[in-house]
Amino acid sequence: MVDTSSRLLRLLSLLQTRCDRSGAELADRLGVTPRTVRRDVERLRDLGYPVHATRGTAGYRLGGGAALPPLPLEDDEAVAVAVGLRTAAGGSVAGIEETSLRALAKLEQVLPARLRHRVGALHSATVRVGAGGPRVDPDVLVAIADACRRCESLRFDYTGAGGVRTTRSAQPHRLVSLGRHWYLVAWDTDRDDWRSFRVDRLALRTPNGPRFAPREPPDGDVAAYLEHRLSSRAWPVRATVALHEPAAAVADRVWPGTGVVEAVDDRSCLLHVGAENARDLVWMITSVDVDFTLLDGPPALVDALREHADRCRRAISRTRAT
Repeated sequence: MVDTSSRLLRLLSLLQTRCDRSGAELADRLGVTPRTVRRDVERLRDLGYPVHATRGTAGYRLGGGAALPPLPLEDDEAVAVAVGLRTAAGGSVAGIEETSLRALAKLEQVLPARLRHRVGALHSATVRVGAGGPRVDPDVLVAIADACRRCESLRFDYTGAGGVRTTRSAQPHRLVSLGRHWYLVAWDTDRDDWRSFRVDRLALRTPNGPRFAPREPPDGDVAAYLEHRLSSRAWPVRATVALHEPAAAVADRVWPGTGVVEAVDDRSCLLHVGAENARDLVWMITSVDVDFTLLDGPPALVDALREHADRCRRAISRTRAT
């Protein structure tokens, strides 16, 4: 009976990791005959698991049921879920903290001692510093994600950075979590172009609009498009500097969303940056810690760079004087 129960759990795990599996493949993985697989499938059905026979492949598929069934997890999968729940409990999605903690408590209660120790050790050795950014409603994220999956247009009220509220119509493509914020990358049907929207600044209108044909992602990469847009085009103060090192050497020193590195040759690259003001630009450029040449920027940036250089020289002169 113990062997049968273990085999049923193993069979359930195999069915949950892929849509379709043939009876011969399942028999081979479990080390039994196809006839035993058929009997075990019937046992799972008797327990309430919706295991469907697939046409053409003489196989099986686990369908969605009315209730969530037990979910067999490998050791590394269980640890990953526990860590993910702890992260969600203190993340940027509002309203799921308590739910995540309840789910984590249930999971840790049934974890083997060896796994509880690993999860507990990671938790005790980790210090989480709150980002302090805006929180988003999980229901809004789910609604947007579902519209992306179904290719259904969205209408929403959107408050821009300047506080101006507009009603937008868009074809949603992807949700992107970047830094402290969630963004929707979508095709703006009114402006006939790609746009990015902060999710915490939008309020969905229902119902969704008509379905649409999917488009190729902007710039071939949604993440790269968003980083470039946030780093340069969306900011009131922008600049381009030549960094006197190759792109590969400086790419990991530029935070996502603060600048875009463009390769030039094996000795230099361009950095396109944007910020709220010239002083912030100075910090962003100098923090890369590379010799640079200002190619394009407002006069205020030139003044801010001079002030920064003077401040550094004064600091050195005071140190020498003491």
